[in-house]
Amino acid sequence: MPTELNATHDPARRSWVESANADGTDFPIQNLPFGVFDDGKGARGGVALGDQIIDLTALLKAGAISGPAAEAACGDSLLPLFACARQDVSALRAALSDLYRMNGTGDRRSAEAALVPMSDAKLLMPAKPTAFTDFCTSADHILRMAANGGRSPMPAWATLPVAYNGRASSVAVSGTPVVRPVGQVVPPGSSAMAVAAEPMLDFELEFGAWLGGPVNALAETVDMAQAEQILFGCCLVNDWSARAIQFYEMLLGPHLGKSFLTTISPWIVTMEALAPFRVAGRGRTGEEPELPAYLNDPFDRRAGGLNVQITAELDTGNGPYTIVRTNVAELFWTLAQMVTHQASGGAPLEVGDLIATGTVSGAADEARACLVEITKLGKERLVLPDGTERVMLEDGDTLTLRAKAVAEGYVPIGFGPCAGKITPARTAA
Repeated sequence: MPTELNATHDPARRSWVESANADGTDFPIQNLPFGVFDDGKGARGGVALGDQIIDLTALLKAGAISGPAAEAACGDSLLPLFACARQDVSALRAALSDLYRMNGTGDRRSAEAALVPMSDAKLLMPAKPTAFTDFCTSADHILRMAANGGRSPMPAWATLPVAYNGRASSVAVSGTPVVRPVGQVVPPGSSAMAVAAEPMLDFELEFGAWLGGPVNALAETVDMAQAEQILFGCCLVNDWSARAIQFYEMLLGPHLGKSFLTTISPWIVTMEALAPFRVAGRGRTGEEPELPAYLNDPFDRRAGGLNVQITAELDTGNGPYTIVRTNVAELFWTLAQMVTHQASGGAPLEVGDLIATGTVSGAADEARACLVEITKLGKERLVLPDGTERVMLEDGDTLTLRAKAVAEGYVPIGFGPCAGKITPARTAA
């Protein structure tokens, strides 16, 4: 079962770090996401609070925090933290919340000394994923893509969360340049293959989850309750897509069209912090197949989803302009269902695995979460407020994802930006 609500979720709680109380901040004291940063003194673990980073190493050395999770979160990778018992991670969040709340307890002098302005630090990869699996869990995305291609979708989309095993080595942190890949394509207007710079570079607005422990061994499976315990925390994901490369190579599945770069946001928002924002899973209509038994769980039906609003902003030089507004709650499959299905054939999960939802498209036109949906596979042009038009991304464009978890009566929490700027191909045929 997921984390129950506790004092860290109290909407009345405020921090003596004033920026954490500002309207619209991604990082109020109710959030406390984990990341890795470097302010010139070496890479180490930190927690975002307003416009500051809590240096966990400084707090640990000062004796202001203690315990296995505090020690695990101080290094240049959060993998040891992912492996910690959930109650130890919860105890660390509670200690930080109490230390930095208004009228809290603990050593205020050490707490102040441990703050690093976020503007003075470089945010790094929180961990190197042990593996990366990208799912395709939006019914709206699947059905639109099939319709745009003039075909019917394969029936499996309605009975299982479809996925492919991605390239973990090309997952990179927000701000990493998006170098246009070169590959085998059939250029628009041609019928012959050519090796060329990708002419149809696209984004995919996605949501991701990092896995913790305990995980399954080879040939063992994971039920839905176990899946909830394995989910550590969430981030934003942009699975950049080289559409021409992808469309040409799709005999077996995505390969080079997806492996050149996947961008993630640097802060990991824990499942505990997301507890107030749980909502019912999408459910099924009478025209859709019933859930298979191994993916059908009472809690998941009641609260397997997340009310996380996500936007995509495109800046071609005069923006940025919001071109997508969607919500994780609209997905056809939940995070726990993805984890359970991933292990259902006996594949062992590992601490530090990263999963992504696939394109988070919803039913509304503004919830079309990639350019092939927005432009109907190039048949229509996207016209921005300044008159600029796009069919696909061009060199110099910057695409930024942002998100907020929202629920009535609770303080919204965010994820920080997930951004990338398109740069020209290194070589061209």
